[in-house]
Amino acid sequence: ARRVPSAMSNPYAHITESLDPQKPAHKFFNLTKLGDPRYERLPFSIRVLLESAVRNCDEFLVKKEDVERILSWKETQTQTVEVPFRPARVILQDFTGVPAVVDFAAMRDAVKKLDGDPEKINPVCPADLVIDHSIQVDFSRKYVLFLLSMQIEHFRDMYVMLFLMHFRPDSLQKNQELEFERNKERFQFLKWGSKAFQNTRIIPPGSGIVHQVNLEYLARVVFQQDGYYYPDSLVGTDSHTTMIDGLGVLGWGVGGIEAEAVMLGQPISMVLPEVIGYKVQGTPSKYITSTDIVLTVTKHLRQVGVVGKFVEFFGPGVAQLSIADRATIANMCPEYGATAAFFPVDHVKAEKLGYIAQYLKAVGMFRDYSDESQDPDFTKVVELDLSTVVPCCSGPKRPQDKVAVSEMKQDFQTCLGAKQGFKGFQVPPENHDVTIPFQHNGRDYSLSHGSVVIAAITSCTNTSNPSVMLGAGLLAKKAVECGLSVKPYIKTSLSPGSGVVTYYLRESGVMRYLADLGFEVVGYGCMTCIGNSGPLPESVVEAITQGDLVAAGVLSGNRNFEGRVHPNTHANYLASPPLVIAYALAGTVRIDFEKEPIAVNAKGKEVFLHDIWPTREEIQAVERQFVIPAMFKEVYEKVEVGEPRWNSLSAPSEKLYTWDPKSTYIKSPPFFEGLTRELQEPKSIVDAYVLLNLGDSVTTDHISPAGNIARNSPAARYLNSCGLTPREFNSYGSRRGNDAVMARGTFANIRLFNKFLNKQAPRTIYLPTGETMDVYDAAEKYQQAGHSLLVLAGKEYGSGSSRDWAAKGPFLLGIKAVLAESYERIHRSNLVGMGIIPLEYLPGDTADGLGLTGQERYTVVIPPQLTPRMLVDIKLDTGKTFQARMRFDTDVELAYFHHGGILNYMIRKMTEK
Repeated sequence: ARRVPSAMSNPYAHITESLDPQKPAHKFFNLTKLGDPRYERLPFSIRVLLESAVRNCDEFLVKKEDVERILSWKETQTQTVEVPFRPARVILQDFTGVPAVVDFAAMRDAVKKLDGDPEKINPVCPADLVIDHSIQVDFSRKYVLFLLSMQIEHFRDMYVMLFLMHFRPDSLQKNQELEFERNKERFQFLKWGSKAFQNTRIIPPGSGIVHQVNLEYLARVVFQQDGYYYPDSLVGTDSHTTMIDGLGVLGWGVGGIEAEAVMLGQPISMVLPEVIGYKVQGTPSKYITSTDIVLTVTKHLRQVGVVGKFVEFFGPGVAQLSIADRATIANMCPEYGATAAFFPVDHVKAEKLGYIAQYLKAVGMFRDYSDESQDPDFTKVVELDLSTVVPCCSGPKRPQDKVAVSEMKQDFQTCLGAKQGFKGFQVPPENHDVTIPFQHNGRDYSLSHGSVVIAAITSCTNTSNPSVMLGAGLLAKKAVECGLSVKPYIKTSLSPGSGVVTYYLRESGVMRYLADLGFEVVGYGCMTCIGNSGPLPESVVEAITQGDLVAAGVLSGNRNFEGRVHPNTHANYLASPPLVIAYALAGTVRIDFEKEPIAVNAKGKEVFLHDIWPTREEIQAVERQFVIPAMFKEVYEKVEVGEPRWNSLSAPSEKLYTWDPKSTYIKSPPFFEGLTRELQEPKSIVDAYVLLNLGDSVTTDHISPAGNIARNSPAARYLNSCGLTPREFNSYGSRRGNDAVMARGTFANIRLFNKFLNKQAPRTIYLPTGETMDVYDAAEKYQQAGHSLLVLAGKEYGSGSSRDWAAKGPFLLGIKAVLAESYERIHRSNLVGMGIIPLEYLPGDTADGLGLTGQERYTVVIPPQLTPRMLVDIKLDTGKTFQARMRFDTDVELAYFHHGGILNYMIRKMTEK
């Protein structure tokens, strides 16, 4: 499908011109020819929105008045003005990609039932799907542990060395084999989708993490298509899609449901955002990593308040940051709450890229960070001096809770006794120093509060950055040379974001030192960061359970919400890859690295962290020598060819999918059952019960977990009834193509705190009888009795990953509305997409302030005529009445609601005669 309206229909056709006189057929819309002084004052991120509106202006989906609204951004940014945006492409990962393809297959069936053409359900916007979320850390450092258990400490005997080298297990190979064994059916389905739907490309498993593959391989920076040059831009079904903003490509995460509409040609309807200018100055100290910078930025911007806004970086300090550093900062944009975190293209990225720099300069989108005259207007400016950044981690339960490494020991001690919450575990003082002995592979060890049991170098946030990865390698080298080792019960892993990382770690000679400490390559994917951390040794789990210990995980990821990393690590800290290794060597987070040795080696010598920490200059010297363009080309040429297991998979060739009723992975969803061409009038919600009464910062991990399926859960009972054993359960994330599993997995996180129970458990009270039961079982009883349901929540409801099942699951449970103090942007959009009403308390109102217990029954009065963000009355069976805001923010969102959700809207649109 054409991405540019014809010259006859586009009122801005007169500003098109050739970029290169030698190639007159290749044109671009020269925004400088608008002759409008407002253009050069626009933030660079808003210029991308403007270019898309100008190029796609057809006076139907995109109108001249939309262009005018964007040009008038300085005035309209605070007026809740709605504008359309057509991104150049869409990117998905397999956890969100499988349900998207399932929805498309089911939509084809629904269109056929309504006597429409099923092949109209076909992506017109290019989409790339990277399979990266399925692989788990099942195998790691196994043979090393076996030899350690035999107390072989010195490998002087050459024969023993040869034995080790030959028989050391390939954790990577074993994990990938198990990935295919578990997910063969899902992978076959995705392969069918790549053939059945146009403009859809699958990047096979083993290629890397979606955002790093996007950064290193898929990004165009400037598109050259349909005879036009235009900026690369995208939306993705993963909240960390913003990583690409570090390359100067505007992108952000959206709900899977919204992404499906974009793929089918629907523009995103968005409120024109405010843009916070983030001025970067100064130079970081020689011991500071990009991870320290991003954790500092995350805490800072959370305090500033940037939810729903763009952040655009500028100032002379930006020139001190490499592309990889910028990508790291942009990656954690969801953690500080912004929609996008944009670094405009400068000479670091585009000077040697021919037409890319030529186009961006011609259209006024090329940035010189040292030239203050180029600084545009911003809604507000905040500043960071890089020289003030100190080494830090974040945790123990949220990424915005930064802790300086020098304060880590005291902070953990404070958290241990503090009231249960984001910074508290409420452990009685008499239990703070409890120690639990245990055996592992025949040797005696002990665990206490703060003991590290998981240490994972993981996540595209950091593994895309050669400086921190090589820093970790150099630290490992120095540690090994000092005679240090990691205790064998600690689950260590290295899951790079692409094969490029393995390439330069191997070529620089540091890979073997990482492996010596247990940080072997276990797979190319999100792994521990998404919760695919695999099992801990049984003896470790027993010790943690026996002592009710607050055990710790340390990971170089971007999310550390409760219950996400592993059920048995109550404290989880985000840290740079070198710090991950440091805490693994120490074996505890209760250490002050400035005053205490990290370990004592076999010779009795105390080794401190400063003895083994590499400087920025050391790292940069190795990076200049070993990170070269040729390795990127070599690695990604293999992606095009595909790997043997993927290539050997067979897939159906039919355009309509033949659903297998016995499948436990892929199932036709019930979303479109009973769908008619005619619209149904929206009805008030009458006498609804509250299913759950929740507090602040309920994440999408709480609502729809991605990790392991607990053996005593409703989903486990369902899978058992299908004849599966626990070994075959796989994870919730891998089962997202099966609504029966995902509905039962909704609110199944063991760390869900329900005020009805006053404790953490995936359970609730069935109010008509007062029985306590699993959330799914209660919802089923309510639905059988014909009762509607609501959820009460506090601030930041739905924070975390952009997870469409966190809206689909509640829809299937019969939840009609959520009443919260505030919402995370993507989750609110997903609720709208499923026809669930996001209600928001008025400023100053809370559940406690209004005296709501959740025991009441709620009637939400929906009037016949709806307007964006209107107030509605909520009446309780106690006689109390109050108002809340209905968070349908645009007319388009109201249209989706009238249709019962965005997918119903698209189906009806596709069947119009």
